[in-house]
Amino acid sequence: MIVTTYSEELRTKGQDDCVDITAAVQEALRRAKIRHGLATMFVTGSTAAVTTIEHEPGLVRDLREAVRRLFPETLRYAHHEQAGDDNGFAHLRAAFIGPSLSVPIVDGKLQLGAWQQIVLIDFDTHPRTRSYLIQFLGD
Repeated sequence: MIVTTYSEELRTKGQDDCVDITAAVQEALRRAKIRHGLATMFVTGSTAAVTTIEHEPGLVRDLREAVRRLFPETLRYAHHEQAGDDNGFAHLRAAFIGPSLSVPIVDGKLQLGAWQQIVLIDFDTHPRTRSYLIQFLGD
């Protein structure tokens, strides 16, 4: 059994920016030479999330609008009072989607559906550099 970890960074725009990281994960898998196992992606930071979606503009906009309806920016959040911050909604959006995702690897390929991409979503209020980990467990 082999465990291989890669650390990646990307620049985001904030404001629910949804970035397709599938190619980066596939490239890391190629380098790791894992044939069978599990890939896990984990974003470090409490205002970003990782999931799968069909990464096309209409659906990305639908996702953005859905999380904004669930956790509106205009509500009063206790986090704003406790931390003196303005991004309580971003923390809740990220917690709702989650910081990690696991995808099986079979015959050296990520087992994603035809219209399924791996995305990192930055819910924070401003652009930033996001770090995320890709870890493979397998042989």
